[in-house]
Amino acid sequence: MAGQVKDREAFQRLSFLYQDPENQALARFYCHTERTIAKRLVLRRDPSVKRTLCRGCSSLLIPGLTCTQRQRRCKGQRWTVQTCLTCQRSQRFLNDPEHVLWGDRPEALLRIQADPKPPQPLSDKAQPIPAHLPEEKMQPLSSSHQ
Repeated sequence: MAGQVKDREAFQRLSFLYQDPENQALARFYCHTERTIAKRLVLRRDPSVKRTLCRGCSSLLIPGLTCTQRQRRCKGQRWTVQTCLTCQRSQRFLNDPEHVLWGDRPEALLRIQADPKPPQPLSDKAQPIPAHLPEEKMQPLSSSHQ
């Protein structure tokens, strides 16, 4: 069984709002609502979802319908450029087959990261009084003060 997902209901709402309705104005409203919910609840969205939403007008970017996609070369690197047809805002994405997103890298996962100093468990035994402290200064707590 998979581990518990924080804010499962919020992710279900975001998934519903991300669906592709036929009406572009309604899709823009849903995408804007999805973005504000994710910001309010401080949820990290998958990069593939973020790349399909316009940052300017919150339109759902569908190549050939609501945006244009072009392949460009700049300084020996290939880039995919998406331009929203509603607000003319463009986004560039590196088009490198060997590029790995940070979230997909093994060191990004918390369970793989080694803690340099694991926390020591607390013992139930009474700790001895350090030698540099006098014993009369250390008074045990009486049960009447609780």
